[in-house]
Amino acid sequence: MLQPNVYKGKLIIVEGIDGSGKSTQIDLLNKWLQSLGKAVYFSEWNSSPLVKSTTKAGKKKHMLTPTTFSLIHATDFADRWENHILPLLKAGVLVLADRYAFTAFGRDVARGVDPQWVRKIYSFALQPDVALYFRVPLDVSVNRILSSRSKIKYYEAGKDLGLSDDKVISFRLFQKRICDEYDKMVDEFGLTVIDGTLPIHNQQQQVRKIVQKILEDWKGVPAVSPREGVAVR
Repeated sequence: MLQPNVYKGKLIIVEGIDGSGKSTQIDLLNKWLQSLGKAVYFSEWNSSPLVKSTTKAGKKKHMLTPTTFSLIHATDFADRWENHILPLLKAGVLVLADRYAFTAFGRDVARGVDPQWVRKIYSFALQPDVALYFRVPLDVSVNRILSSRSKIKYYEAGKDLGLSDDKVISFRLFQKRICDEYDKMVDEFGLTVIDGTLPIHNQQQQVRKIVQKILEDWKGVPAVSPREGVAVR
């Protein structure tokens, strides 16, 4: 289990397979919280400049094994954690994350990496104050992705696993594996399930209601401009 958050700030994260609508919801939440004058920091998966070039090169040449892929993402997470997320939580900021350690617990295990090994790598991370899992049927997810993309990426489709020569079929099989892992994590990590098939407005109402509860006893810090170093993105 991850350790509870004992700092002044609040950690709110969203999870879900590709096409679940989680990114839309956390973007709406971010804008709403900032409109209320809250100090908010937003972080997203695989965004650390420290490993971005390495990840890009490895993906382009299809050189990443499941273990190296796992370690690269863990490095990305650790860099963002040490330099941004943890210091801001200590300062009392609301930290929003589009994907968290649970993404690794889902994707890496779906690639055959040992579940306990992956969990130990992220043992320094804290249990979020709110962990929202946007659950959608596989067909809904696949249709959303195919209608919004010209093509599905190699690793996104799980092509490195040899599941199928057909990229769409491989994508479906890989995403199914990830769905199964997320469903296991609901009880293990106390993920709050949101029906990702509901209208966007209805989902956002649920999200705000949940977040409002944890902000009742939150002192936080006053919002400032990005140039002053707290409320960014």
